[in-house]
Amino acid sequence: MKRVLIITYYWPPNGGAGVQRWLKMAKYLPQHGWRPVVYTPENPEIITPDEALSKEVPVEAEIIKRPIHEPYAFYKRLTGRKGDEKVHLGFLNEGAKKKSWREDLAVWVRGNAFIPDARVWWVRPSVRFLTGYLREHPVDAMVSTGPPHSMHLIALGLKKEFPDLRWIADWRDPWTNIDFYDQLKLTTWADRKHHRLEREVVTRADVNVAVGWTMAEELKGIGSKRTEVITNGFDPYDVPSPPVPVDDTYSLVHVGNMTASRDIPLLWPALAELCKADPEFGRKLILRFVGPVDQVVLASIERAGLAGHVERVGSVGHAEAMREMQRARVLLLSVNDTANA
Repeated sequence: MKRVLIITYYWPPNGGAGVQRWLKMAKYLPQHGWRPVVYTPENPEIITPDEALSKEVPVEAEIIKRPIHEPYAFYKRLTGRKGDEKVHLGFLNEGAKKKSWREDLAVWVRGNAFIPDARVWWVRPSVRFLTGYLREHPVDAMVSTGPPHSMHLIALGLKKEFPDLRWIADWRDPWTNIDFYDQLKLTTWADRKHHRLEREVVTRADVNVAVGWTMAEELKGIGSKRTEVITNGFDPYDVPSPPVPVDDTYSLVHVGNMTASRDIPLLWPALAELCKADPEFGRKLILRFVGPVDQVVLASIERAGLAGHVERVGSVGHAEAMREMQRARVLLLSVNDTANA
């Protein structure tokens, strides 16, 4: 059986969308003649815990965990957060309605001191460790998946040590074209460094894999030698059986992070008008959010007069998320209101 090194930050017991793609790839790779060798942090920041996903790891997989040092303790002190409070990605604000100067300073530090992201301190020790490991335990290929894009920098360092090792860079989200990039308060120097490192990763990888065709074209524009698309999908074994009954209420359900850029300010007043015109609809309407919701979105809904129709489930494990999707009357998918979307 061939061996493939998979460099990923997100792995069980972490849950959420970032884990799913390569956990499921690893699950099915042995059936196609590949043994996954997964390199992942021993002590990552747990964004959404989901212990049940550990059962998805195939018995053939070799899991290598190494300690990681992250600046989140400093970030929490700087912003006045509690030590056990989760740090959401993508500038999702569930707390105060207005950001403090501390938050602005933390964003500046994040964008300019930690390039490309807060996991950059893990790059050099990982390259040193994996260089020794690969000399004793060779692999036939390696995959890095980002974000966090520091994982790509680990693979870049290994590519320099092992130039013949085939490298697949997997892009779940863009780097400099991510929807919140312009919110990072970058200096000219930092912006240039982000772009320089991104180009080096894209041009040195043997294959760049994107989750969609637009991102694939962006990678080609940066200089990708070979670009492939593998869209996100689903595992049929995750679908609840027997099916969960559909709600009696008129449930409009969003599953995942509802960020400020995903607010739909024209939808909420339209629903409010329907509630006035059709009392039965108004009695049965539920806006259910499964996962974090930004204060901007909640304020937008409140202005439309629909605050009483909101049901917040919070973050849940993958199995529960599947049940929530099955019982919804209508699933809501909102695209970021940003230039790159």
